[in-house]
Amino acid sequence: MRAYDESYLHDAMDALGEMLNYAVADCGHDADKFFEWFIVSGVATGFEKGNPRFVAGMSGIELAREVRYRILGKRSHPEATQPLDRGPEYWAGWIIAYYQWYRALRFEDMLRGGLAPSRVMASYRYHEADVSSFVAFADEILKRKPDAPTPLAMMRKRRGFTQAELADAAGASTRMVQLYEQRRNDLAKASASTVMRLARALGCDAEDLLEPEAYR
Repeated sequence: MRAYDESYLHDAMDALGEMLNYAVADCGHDADKFFEWFIVSGVATGFEKGNPRFVAGMSGIELAREVRYRILGKRSHPEATQPLDRGPEYWAGWIIAYYQWYRALRFEDMLRGGLAPSRVMASYRYHEADVSSFVAFADEILKRKPDAPTPLAMMRKRRGFTQAELADAAGASTRMVQLYEQRRNDLAKASASTVMRLARALGCDAEDLLEPEAYR
């Protein structure tokens, strides 16, 4: 199962590549930091679900400017240049978009698992290799158990809760929260009611608290 209809894929790959290229080359942003903005802004969520507005209705420059507006609150943006040669940022965004579509993952899970633009630019010869080789490359990275915090821990910290405060709000024990955050217990195997209570306490969707299958 792919993330969205394949008819959007070419435009989506070009848009994400152009977005990163403009953000770095013209706006002076760090590629990884801007990709985090892309996720936090909510633009990534629309993109990864195949919302036509984002995957086909906006150019990469427009995507970048939408992210900047949502994060910085600014409507003024640097002028876009049109380089003759595609830079590494373009090819990183281009192939990251392909992998997200192919595996139907969330961009946040990909980033947390190690597929940051800088990692892609340092480790992958973008346009010189077939896309299937990148799929294998990315799969291998995501199979490695990350040291990064779990989605539950990240969401809890983002909301400003201690483990005890989250446990109290969700009607659970602090120890239970600790075990899930330490991956000693698998939240994906918890009862639906447990996951829903945690999600309600954190004000998010239940799926936001679950690790991608590659991490389990």
